[in-house]
Amino acid sequence: MLTSPSSGSLTPTDDGGVGLSDSTLSQHRRKMLDLINRLHMTGVQTDMDLPMIAVIGSQSAGKSSLIESISGITLPRSAGTCTRCPTECKLSRSEDAWKCLVKLHITTGPSGQPCDVVNVPFGSPITDKADVEDRIRRAQRAILNPSINAQKFLHELDDQTAEQAELSFSKNCVSLEISGKDVADLSFVDLPGLIASVGSTGKAGDIDLVKGLVSSYIEKASCVILLTVTCETDFENQGAHHLAKQYDPEGKRTVGVLTKPDRIPAGEENAWLKFIRNEQEPLVNHWYCVKQPGSQTLKNGISWAEARKQENDFFALTQPWSTVEPQYQKFMRTSNLTERLSTILSELIAKRLPEIHKELYNILRKTQDEMRKLPKAPSTDPVGEVWNVVCQFSSQLSRRLEGTPDEDGILQTIRPHQQDFKRAIRATAPNFIPWGRNDTRELPTPNFLANEEDELEPTIGAPSVIIPRSPTPQSEGIYIKDVLDHAQRARTRELPDNYPFIVQQTYIEEFTKQWETPSQILFDKVYDILKKDLKDLVHEHFEKMGRGHAFHSVLMIVNEHLDGAAKQAKEKIDWLLELEKAPTTLNVHYYSDYKAKFLGYYKGCRDKGELTVKLQNYQAPATIHAHPVHGQAFQQAVHKALAGLTEAGLSVQANDLPKLLPVDPMEPALLIMAGVRAYFQVAYKRFADMVPLAIDYEVVRGLHKGIEQALLDGLSLTGPEAHARCQLMVQEHSTVSSKRTELQKKLDRLHAASLELRKLFV
Repeated sequence: MLTSPSSGSLTPTDDGGVGLSDSTLSQHRRKMLDLINRLHMTGVQTDMDLPMIAVIGSQSAGKSSLIESISGITLPRSAGTCTRCPTECKLSRSEDAWKCLVKLHITTGPSGQPCDVVNVPFGSPITDKADVEDRIRRAQRAILNPSINAQKFLHELDDQTAEQAELSFSKNCVSLEISGKDVADLSFVDLPGLIASVGSTGKAGDIDLVKGLVSSYIEKASCVILLTVTCETDFENQGAHHLAKQYDPEGKRTVGVLTKPDRIPAGEENAWLKFIRNEQEPLVNHWYCVKQPGSQTLKNGISWAEARKQENDFFALTQPWSTVEPQYQKFMRTSNLTERLSTILSELIAKRLPEIHKELYNILRKTQDEMRKLPKAPSTDPVGEVWNVVCQFSSQLSRRLEGTPDEDGILQTIRPHQQDFKRAIRATAPNFIPWGRNDTRELPTPNFLANEEDELEPTIGAPSVIIPRSPTPQSEGIYIKDVLDHAQRARTRELPDNYPFIVQQTYIEEFTKQWETPSQILFDKVYDILKKDLKDLVHEHFEKMGRGHAFHSVLMIVNEHLDGAAKQAKEKIDWLLELEKAPTTLNVHYYSDYKAKFLGYYKGCRDKGELTVKLQNYQAPATIHAHPVHGQAFQQAVHKALAGLTEAGLSVQANDLPKLLPVDPMEPALLIMAGVRAYFQVAYKRFADMVPLAIDYEVVRGLHKGIEQALLDGLSLTGPEAHARCQLMVQEHSTVSSKRTELQKKLDRLHAASLELRKLFV
């Protein structure tokens, strides 16, 4: 039996090497090894670092013989490199009869890309050790020819050479599950031997391919490296040692094994004994030495028990091995190595178990997060899915068009441009100047406009489309003499004190024709805002649907629908502009009130004395003084005049008093100016309301009208072809589909591993 003396354990140290603790019960050790074997079966080792033993060595280093001595089976042997794919050996002691299960552990596809992890049984259980070699040979052939059904190799095996196989080497494994009474509790993976050169029929890339395959195992922190070194070749010339030292420079997880000690040239034994004493290339878990049968002995046939007896006799009777200090005797013989490897691996598993729990949880959570970030998986009811998204899109569009309290809402974004539009229209007011061109006076601000025209403040942070707000009109000045001359020229058969309406109409047309540009600017701004918001909304709902076809189709449909609504809005704006070409109003009171105010304002401005200025700046006195001073006297006099007029039943304000000034020769022009300016107040407020209202009704609120029907027709969501069209729309992009499949496979592995971990504590 592969057992070791009770003194077989190593003395603990503080340098962090694995396996440095007292021997544990066989039952606990078997439990740990079974757990890690089951975890490997789930394929979770592709996602996290699991404890394992990897057997590495250069070509012809005696690695296969070592595996045979540990496992008790015979491996296929042929010329050249015989191990062309990893071989997993899962050994477990059992009271049942000896048996071996052979499986193909597939982790990569024919092209070498990762695939679903599967464990394919390869034939029935083997109960005769003599049949194992042939079964392994057939399994390796199946691994190296992935395009051929693996079961074919169970019954047919031609004389195919390694060079004729589809693959030179493969990452897929031949898995051996061996159990019996004389079997150790141990698991390891035998990796292809490192090659220094290839023959005439070999491939130059095989050297790096094998090196990369071996490195992919031993680079992991939880991999115990079982390094085989042959004593018949100079130590420094064996590449496996250098590769192991590259990934384990401190030797904390490497176990060294010297093979073929019987082939050491006479007199050179002491150089190799330094390894056994850990004086040369020291390792935390030490160097061991084993002796396996030679090739001729193997050809003659030798049982596993006889081989172990010959090994024991060699170390017991052959100098200098038989005289090595007693404390180093435990580092010789296969049985001691096997027992120690079993202990090292089980203790490493126990040590790593809490970390495995934590890592598995973190990887599982991260993978679930990645899965959640993917677009929603396609539904089995594509028509219902597309309809659902269309309805959600329509509902959210309706809410945004009706108005939301968000800072970036559609109405909030449009409002500054509406205010700019109103200011632009107001800035077209005719700038009548009630004096001659040579007069350098500044036109005073009409106080009666201050309240209503100060209501709009410039929009902070938003570009303005018009001249900044000003209480006075910004258009070019129209002098009173020009107005009178125009009126005189326009007279035909009118009475002397009458002037044709065409005069007022001309000035009205001058400002109304300027309203088209601000109207177009407002329309364009609203259109751009809606188009951007529509694109964002379509992106939010349809971008992640399928391969992007739905997004582009929906965007085209809603843009066409927007253009239809915009066309109607543009027609309404043109209609409103056309209406303003015929000056009229039924708001007589409003018009008359403003005409009277502007007439008094213009008359007051023509008064060069101080009276008009004083009247414009008049403030009612708080108290009446018996002996007023000069300034108080004027204020009290105006107050008495207004009080007297009020007592007589006349409602008069101080700014109405300039009307009492003597008749001005420019009176006809003043009446025309006052009438035009008063009409502007009526017309501009009307127009400044109606254009935004028309745009809002036709293109903002109107955008949602018929949108669902447009999508229904545009996407062809009804009829016999609806299912096929919707299925095409929700079909995932290949990259997303591949990512989802990859993550789902990973989740399956992680869940399976999690289940195995839970079983440990049940």
